Amino acid sequence: MNIDEINAFLKEHIGISIATQKKLLLSLLIIIIFFLISRLLIKILYKRTKSLKIRYRWKKIISYSNFTLTLLLVANIWIKGIESIFTYFGLLSAGIAIALKDILTNFAGWIFILIKRPFEAGDRVEIGDYCGDVIDLRVFQFTLLELGKRVDAEQSTGRIVHIPNSFVFLKAQINFNKGFTYIWNEIPVLITFESNWQKAKRILERFLNKQDKTITETAKKKVMQSAKKYLIFYNKLTPIVYTSVKDSGILLTARYLCDPKKKRINEQNCWENILKSFTKNKDIDLAYPTQRIYMPKIKKK
Repeated sequence: MNIDEINAFLKEHIGISIATQKKLLLSLLIIIIFFLISRLLIKILYKRTKSLKIRYRWKKIISYSNFTLTLLLVANIWIKGIESIFTYFGLLSAGIAIALKDILTNFAGWIFILIKRPFEAGDRVEIGDYCGDVIDLRVFQFTLLELGKRVDAEQSTGRIVHIPNSFVFLKAQINFNKGFTYIWNEIPVLITFESNWQKAKRILERFLNKQDKTITETAKKKVMQSAKKYLIFYNKLTPIVYTSVKDSGILLTARYLCDPKKKRINEQNCWENILKSFTKNKDIDLAYPTQRIYMPKIKKK
């Protein structure tokens, strides 16, 4: 059975005209060709680079480009003149626009994310009530690997949160990786009034300065880069220990720069060193809420 006989059979038994059959065949051919091209490009990409972030970004670019070009070519086959597509969209009624408001807003949010880049895959962000690492960006939603809530110290809970793209227009966004890539962290250390607070402060300062040399140098470079785009200015980037007095003792607050993704392990190292150092010094004791009762002597009449 040759092609003409197949065309005649389809026209007679299914009612598909020869012109429509040609359009279907050409459309299917375009879809298959572009699919194979995208698979080939992704395969080459995976061989050329081992970086997960670069792989993810280019895989998305290839996928979206493939979809867009395939859609335009197939639409051009079925609709006379590509300009007809724009005419069609221009004739959509207001009622349909209202009915698809959420979908259109999510799509607009996706365009905003691609162009303005308030965050990208791999960034740690906080948006609304959600905090996590961005692991996927899609046309209608982005996905976070959730942090906090069920666990302490901003570590992963293992749960995946899908958030509509429209949130970028409705909620404030905090990006831990854009602008200034480090965060200021504080560790409050409360010691008793009887402790040698000056020695305790020197111990904290010595430890913070020792571990913060490389971060401070890197942070200076980051600040200079960020200052070109944002009004970020710090007079002091080195660690500092503040002194204040609380009800239960003297509060020494260690303030230092740290990588937001290493915050918990950083705090653990700090506390372990603090506890070891204070144990060696008998004149330094950690404080806790206490009550003291003074009984004045009653003089006899």
